[in-house]
Amino acid sequence: MSELAAQTVVGADELRDLSLAWPVVSSEVLASGNISSFVQDRVETPDGELITREYLRHPGAVGVIALDDQRRVALVRQYRHAVRHRLVEPPAGLLDVDGEAYVLAAQRELAEEVGLAAGRWDVLVDLFTTPGIVGEALRIFLARDLTDAPAPEGFLREGEEAHMDIVWADLGDLVEAVLDGRLQNPALVAGVLAAWTALASDFTTLRPADAPWPARDQLRRS
Repeated sequence: MSELAAQTVVGADELRDLSLAWPVVSSEVLASGNISSFVQDRVETPDGELITREYLRHPGAVGVIALDDQRRVALVRQYRHAVRHRLVEPPAGLLDVDGEAYVLAAQRELAEEVGLAAGRWDVLVDLFTTPGIVGEALRIFLARDLTDAPAPEGFLREGEEAHMDIVWADLGDLVEAVLDGRLQNPALVAGVLAAWTALASDFTTLRPADAPWPARDQLRRS
């Protein structure tokens, strides 16, 4: 039997990430910031080896692919200092209000960043943005039946947000730009490709807006 034929193939019901936590022998917060903390853990592997891992603890975030009836997506262009780029991004924001429903956070970000509300909400995709170094769980929603909306009371644009602008782009053009390597924001890449895939079924395969998010729940408990 060839090496290729001997490879393990899993069935559809096995295609799921497994919630698992190796024992943490010690943990130290190396630095704390306004959003994240930088942590160093000593972790015991299944064979007893002790390894050191450093990572950022993160509150999690939501993003929104806001799609109009002409298949155009509402976007912002925002400077991101860590990567020294002005990125094309969907509306997105932190889950920094304790106990707030995920879709309510997404609705707030949609109003704040692009001045829109939506009559239909679905979950597009969930992901860990950089699981090797950042404990950030991200949920991306699909928002449709769009209408104008005022910014929430008391909202002020500060920092990078004061310098971003709002643009619209065709969903197909966005897919092409992603595959061509011209767009690299993870929320945009994952959201656009998920929306394009879901379009084939007229979005009937998507989860409801209040679908459970066990991966983030487990991460927040750890």
